[in-house]
Amino acid sequence: MGIVNFEGFLIAALFFIMTPGIDTLFVLNKSITGGFKAGRYASLGVNIGVLIHSLIAAFGVSLLVAQSEILLLAIKYVGGIYIIFLGIKKLTATSPLLSNISDTQVPTGKNTFISGLVTNSLNPKVALFILAFFPQFILPEALSNPIPMLILGLTYASIGILWYVSLSLFASQFATKIVENPKMAKAINNIAGITFVFLGLQIIYA
Repeated sequence: MGIVNFEGFLIAALFFIMTPGIDTLFVLNKSITGGFKAGRYASLGVNIGVLIHSLIAAFGVSLLVAQSEILLLAIKYVGGIYIIFLGIKKLTATSPLLSNISDTQVPTGKNTFISGLVTNSLNPKVALFILAFFPQFILPEALSNPIPMLILGLTYASIGILWYVSLSLFASQFATKIVENPKMAKAINNIAGITFVFLGLQIIYA
């Protein structure tokens, strides 16, 4: 299907998804304030947003690459640099993983789903991440075909749903105590940062 090193994609995708970020904050927030049901809807919403970006990227990249092979190198280097940038941000982060997890309004399932969908669908960082990360696992000659990008997007979203639904189960009892621990936050950020920088360098020098 034009995809290379799919096993590596699965491992990297799982690591990116598990690394605390805005999606983790959103799901934990809704799970703690609205329970497991709200967490499920939040998980579904943010990952359908990922699918929307994947769909746009699939056809956008295929059209761009069809016009110029130079864009292959551009995607490679910009993608690597961006992932390194994410790593440096993690390494230099000083605030708790979740600096504001309180929410006075109990979310409903429908509103939570819509919020997650809109949050990710309108987030340019999600689009940039997909453009930087997914093409690294697609054969150059297959970048003009939208199917590989769509498969990777569906895979990434499926992993995301499984992880965030599991996280929402865990959240109501233990999440705030762990993620607000400064030592735990620093350790997670350091591990994530080093891994992101390593992945970015691999992309650039591959």
